[in-house]
Amino acid sequence: MMILVTGSDGQVGYELLRALAPYGRVTGLTRADGDLSNAATVGALLDKYQPRCIVNAAAYTAVDQAESDPTAAEALNSRLPSQLAAWAKANDASLIHYSTDYVYDGSGSRPWKEDDPVGPLSVYGKTKLAGDQAIIDADIGAVIFRTSWVYGARGRNFMLTMLKLAQERDELNVVADQWGTPTPAWLIAQVTSVAVRENLREKGSFKGLYHLTCRGDTNWCDFARTIMTDARALGVALKISLERVKPIPTMEYPAPAPRPLNSRLDVARLEQALGLELPHWEEALQLTVRDWTEYGRRS
Repeated sequence: MMILVTGSDGQVGYELLRALAPYGRVTGLTRADGDLSNAATVGALLDKYQPRCIVNAAAYTAVDQAESDPTAAEALNSRLPSQLAAWAKANDASLIHYSTDYVYDGSGSRPWKEDDPVGPLSVYGKTKLAGDQAIIDADIGAVIFRTSWVYGARGRNFMLTMLKLAQERDELNVVADQWGTPTPAWLIAQVTSVAVRENLREKGSFKGLYHLTCRGDTNWCDFARTIMTDARALGVALKISLERVKPIPTMEYPAPAPRPLNSRLDVARLEQALGLELPHWEEALQLTVRDWTEYGRRS
């Protein structure tokens, strides 16, 4: 089976290339392969590779920049998923797509469920929601995974930023009133692998919208402190002490795009559907920090 992974140079795409390898020939599309915001380029690539399964890890993720460049965000977050869904339907291919907690308005404190009302606050969230809806409207039995606070031992993400700053600075201010669940890229790829396996066993048996995160929740400041604690336990020399990682409210860290204060996602539907027990975010973080200390720091 030919599996095509878009955005394979991103942190999730990188992990997908490895996690999906047992299921067929996996080809990744990076920026070097063509502009995925260009419909003609995308069409030519799909016709060239003729995938039986498309895993769309490509997205416009510059949340703040999207506020001033909505056209670019729409091209990757809305039009690309719509085109992939249309091609999959016409060619009897399957599609797996990744969405975001930003489709919700961040109100309340309970974890969001898949059938809760949506209400994105930002251009990024609105364009991602439009992409989700285009796939749903195509009615092809696709899989949509909504995830949050994605990080990893490679790429650009919060964990790596905090580790870098912790080695350079003796004081940091980190937002403490936004709540969610840190989710490593490797976990997203592994769960995707399970989904592909289920659909190989019985075509189309696993489909629909699911939340995919670790279990538990935290805020950005406590996430930062836990990253530093785990790194120090593995022998990483840090300049900063935990007491100097200070919590601040969102209003003291203004940004062009509003952030949801509550990004907690309920994962019960996914666990039940695939027979999984997702790890707690702290357990997953320990594994990811160890990965970074053993491999990531050399790259």
